Amino acid sequence: MNRIEGKVALVTGGAMGIGRAIVEKFASEGAKVVIACDINPCEYEQENVVGKILNVTDRDAIKELVKEIAEEYGTIDILVNNAGITQDGPFVRMKESQWDSVIDINLKGVFNVTQAVAPVMTKHKKGSIITLSSVVGIYGNIGQTNYAATKAGVIGMTQTWKKELARKGAQIRVNCVAPGFIQSPMTDKLSEKAVDNILSGVPLKRMGTKEDVANTVLFLASDESSYITGVTIPISGGLSF
Repeated sequence: MNRIEGKVALVTGGAMGIGRAIVEKFASEGAKVVIACDINPCEYEQENVVGKILNVTDRDAIKELVKEIAEEYGTIDILVNNAGITQDGPFVRMKESQWDSVIDINLKGVFNVTQAVAPVMTKHKKGSIITLSSVVGIYGNIGQTNYAATKAGVIGMTQTWKKELARKGAQIRVNCVAPGFIQSPMTDKLSEKAVDNILSGVPLKRMGTKEDVANTVLFLASDESSYITGVTIPISGGLSF
């Protein structure tokens, strides 16, 4: 059984990595269409995936895209806020540009896209919004003041939106997922000692995969989670700091 049969989904940061895994998962699970957005070109072979260039800091472009989707497909059932960047450094030496760029994309970008999509969902009184947070937003991490602030911030926005968007009986659910250490080309370059240090705090003793994240996002997007809103699900193998 396809778990999101006939639904219209919008995924930001959909060109690669976790975003791409989510797009592919949605496409294989019966979505009517998945709009994969990224500042880079999104190229997919699936007929039900449409790639769009989008900068989540460009409010006018976001509004135009959301209007286009709503007019062509009638609604937006699922929004996944995945677009994000890192600009790491010790906070005492962090440049204002490092702070601003991460805040603009990871926090304000989520606000921008969700603010544009919410009226479409409100009109139909249903929808599922999932935002990618991080365990760093819960526990913090050395050298990631800006990133931690954004990932904690989206959790706070989620807690507010779950209340605002569910008024007047609307079945609009708003949730977060918080990945831990996820296997990627970057982690593949780490030394064996570095990997061992990371896994020493992970009870399951392995890194997560993009599919681990995509599967959880799919659950939150589907009707299987119809009574779940305002939660942040760690996808971390039990990681503790």
